[in-house]
Formats: sequence, C-alpha cells, structure tokens
Amino acid sequence: MKISLNNFDKAFENRIRLQIMSVLVANESYDFNSLKDLLEVTDGNLASHLKALEKEEYITVNKSFLGRKPNTRYLASDKGISAFKKHLEALENLIKQQKP
Repeated sequence: MKISLNNFDKAFENRIRLQIMSVLVANESYDFNSLKDLLEVTDGNLASHLKALEKEEYITVNKSFLGRKPNTRYLASDKGISAFKKHLEALENLIKQQKP
C-alpha cells in the first residue's frame, strides 16, 4: 500500500512548530514567555520556530507594552488554522490506513 504524503505540511514536521500551532489553535493568543515556559525551549529556539511560522503566514505577531514592559503575543492566522487542520487530517488518514 502506497502512502500519499501530499497533504502533509513541511512547516509542521518539526515537533516544536507542531506544538506552537496546537497551542495557538486551541487558544486565542499566547505570549512569548508563556509559550517558552509551556514548551520548555530556549528563547532562541522558540524565536526561530516562530519566525518560520510567521514566514509561512501561519501566525501573526502583535507587539505591545504592558506598563513599561514589552509584550509579544502570537495568534494563529486563518491560513495557519486551515493548514494545521489539513495536516491533522492527513495524520489521521495515515493512522486509519495502518489499521487492518
């Protein structure tokens, strides 16, 4: 049986990017430090994965100040939500194909 990988999105091949999108799809938005703590990653690691998702236009970035402290929040874009759902459907179909 040949397995089609056409509906898998390369942007979600990395575990951290998959986790970021899972969090952002399940929540209205999430700030940088909360994501870093939740995913247990370094600043640089998280920043590079967020940049990759931003480049694909899967997330949007809102920068603001809370008092005098900068706050960066991330939201899943409509394009990102759609791509993420297609990727999950492809994973579900792959699992279904493996059942006898």
